[in-house]
Parts: sequence; structure tokens; C-alpha cells
Amino acid sequence: MPDTKQEGRPVLALVGLAAFIVVIAGMREASALVIPFLLAIFVAVVCAPPVFWLQRHKIPTPLAVLLVVLLIWLVGGSLAALFGSSLNSFTNELPVYQQSLHGEFANLLTWLEGHGIRTPTASLREQIDPGAAMRLASRMLTSFGGILTNTFLIMVTVIFILLEAASFTGKVRRAFGNADKTLDAFSKFAVGLNKYMAIKSLLSLLTGVAVWIFLSIVGVDFPLLWGLLAFMLNYIPTIGSIIAAVPAVLLALVQFGGSKALVVAIGYLVFNASIGSILEPKLMGRGVGLSTLVVFISLVFWGWVFGPIGMLLSVPLTMTLKIALESGEQTRWMAILLGPE
Repeated sequence: MPDTKQEGRPVLALVGLAAFIVVIAGMREASALVIPFLLAIFVAVVCAPPVFWLQRHKIPTPLAVLLVVLLIWLVGGSLAALFGSSLNSFTNELPVYQQSLHGEFANLLTWLEGHGIRTPTASLREQIDPGAAMRLASRMLTSFGGILTNTFLIMVTVIFILLEAASFTGKVRRAFGNADKTLDAFSKFAVGLNKYMAIKSLLSLLTGVAVWIFLSIVGVDFPLLWGLLAFMLNYIPTIGSIIAAVPAVLLALVQFGGSKALVVAIGYLVFNASIGSILEPKLMGRGVGLSTLVVFISLVFWGWVFGPIGMLLSVPLTMTLKIALESGEQTRWMAILLGPE
């Protein structure tokens, strides 16, 4: 007699795959609506521990939530004000920098021809636009600034989530009966996310301050802007720190020439090697529980689904998926494949 259970597994796998594709396609189409709520959920999970700490010290829940949200708003608003001011100044100077980059590019072609290296000059001038790099940097900075347009919606959602957090455990128990496994999975997710955000925020702050001080010493324009950019992009795994270096190196090239640009590039390499390649792997190995390959693939995948914000959220989203897979007997093997060992 054929094993009906075994025969049904391929069908279930296909149905699950189809459902996954439909959900991802829907999330991509509705990204403008989904992204603020995803950000709100992750901000609320990070804010929950200080709220619970205040509650344990006899602070009423509404007041505890208000204090934590005001602190987040104050810090975020200060960073946004600094970022916006520097971004406006940089945008005003952008045409000058683009023109200077064209001049540096022309000098490079002349130098190559002077050393006997023949280049299709006209073709290169048409196909390579050095000013495009500066325009790309400006668009990238503006896209992150676009997050601020949803700040009010995000913070209001965070407030409601935190106000409901105290009754969340009771609701889950009433809804699912024996909900210990569900609550354990959620607790594991919250602890893992808080560890990740704490480690990543510390390293990002260290990177941003180091870049700001270094570029101030070298004399590159807008060092605070590039420090803030390094701070934000450091949340993007693997390629974030590389992207953050590009506009600063190009600006050093425009201001001082190739030698100073090389110094700036080496400075970024030193920061990435010491912070990103030595400190981060040691700390993140205990804080994330994802393999390096999975982190990179998740970066590409969630970036495709949600754009730059998806890159920022790629690790937390994949951590959520891994914990969800761990909660089921039939999907636990997939969670193991996502892990570091």
C-alpha cells in the first residue's frame, strides 16, 4: 500500500513555495505601506527592554512608553537635523564637484595617452560619466532621508505596540492554549534582535565617529555627513561600508588630487579591517546565528524586495525567518542550514 504521507510531501512543498512567492510579491508591491510597519515592529522590540525596566521600577506603563519614545525621538531628531543640514549643503555644492570630477577624468585620459596607453577617448567620455557617482551618492543620501517622511506613522505605531506589549503574553495563551513554544520563539527572537542591534549600533557609532574625526583631520568637506553616512550604512552587511567610502574618496580626489584620495581610501580600509573584519565577526558570531553566505544572500534578496531599507532590515528579517523555521519539526532542517555551523 503506497505511503500517502510520503506522496503528499512534494505537493505540500509546491504549495508552500507558491504561497511564499505570492507573499513576497505582495510585500514588494505594497512596500510603501509594509516598510513603516516593519520598522515600527523592530523599533518596538528594541525599545521594549527599557520600557519593562521602567515598569519594574514602579513607573506606570503609559509614562514608561512616553519616556522611551521621547528619548528615541530626541536622538533620532538630532541625527536627522544634522544629516539634513549637511545634505542640503552638499547638494548645493554638487554641480561644482561634478565639474571637477570631469576635469580629473580628462586629466587621467591625458596622462594615459602621454604614457603610450591608447584609449578610445570619445567612446569613454560618452560611456563613463564620473559625475554620475556624485549624483548616485546624492540620491542614496536622499533615499535614506526619505525614511523621515514616515517618522510620525512609525513612532505612533511603536507607541501602540509598546502599550500592548504587557498584555501580549496573556493574549497568546488565550488564543492558542498551550503557547509555550510560540512564546519561547518570540522571546528568542526579541533577545537575538536586541543583541544584534546593540552590537551593530555600537560598531556603527564607532565607525561613524572614526570616519568623522579622520576626514576632519584630512580636510575633506562635510566630514560630519560622511560620518553619519558611515554610521547608517554600517547597518547594511558586507557592502554598506564599501558604499559609504565612495563619495568621500571621490570628494578627496576633487579637493586634493589622487594622493589624498588614496590616503582616504586607505583610512576606510583600515576602519573596515579593524572594526568590520576583526571586531564584528567575533561579536556577531554570538549575536546573530547566521552564516556569512546567508547574510549576503539575505542582503541581496531583501534589498530587491524593499530597496535600501530592505538592506538595513535584511539581518533582522532573516533572523525572524530562521526562528520561525526552528519552531516546526518539518522546517527545522532549513533553520540549521541558515546557521553559522
